[in-house]
Amino acid sequence: MACEKGEGDVVLLDFWASPFGQRVRIALAEKGVAYEYREEDLANKSRMLLEMNPVHKKIPVLVHGGKPVCESLIIVQYIDEVWAHPNPLLPTEPYPRARARFWADFIDKKIYDCGTRLWKLKGEALQEAKKEMICILKLLEGELGDKKYFGGDAFGFVDVALVPFTSWFYTYETSAGFSVEEECPKLAAWAKRCAEERESVRKTLYDPQKIYEFVGLLKKKFGVE
Repeated sequence: MACEKGEGDVVLLDFWASPFGQRVRIALAEKGVAYEYREEDLANKSRMLLEMNPVHKKIPVLVHGGKPVCESLIIVQYIDEVWAHPNPLLPTEPYPRARARFWADFIDKKIYDCGTRLWKLKGEALQEAKKEMICILKLLEGELGDKKYFGGDAFGFVDVALVPFTSWFYTYETSAGFSVEEECPKLAAWAKRCAEERESVRKTLYDPQKIYEFVGLLKKKFGVE
């Protein structure tokens, strides 16, 4: 499929449950970019994936005009630059732009790692991971404040970075015994608002129960009971 703007075809190498790949899908949807989706078997990676991301050998990879772009936040920024309109994701002014990048980087470094520990660990280690996750979410809620989205009235870069993890919240909550809605009501309301008001989010995210079932398979794979 050809993209609406820009040169060359657009191909996305991805895996359905990946919150990092979902970032890219949401960004492409926000921009109205048509693309070819190629689902990867992460246990048997395709030759194309290995050739297009020889350093990390991971999804997602956006291939635009035969040229690969890797790492989800870099891909989202690339999409925002190549298809600048509609729906710009990053602010135009340097300071708010830097601030958005800071929080997206914070999400990248914190959420996935801590969330993985929630379903892998037990006992005291699990309780420590739970405390850390609640702290992370509260910091994000503090940045959100009373705004509609992280950037204000417009859905943007930080929202794209974080919203895929909301479909994982049920798994985190069930694994560690806490409630995002109780701990961070504004953040929970933001997640609901994104799903209800952004078609890009609604059509990309999977049912939390399906994610929970997928994590159950991962537990078996890693011998986590």
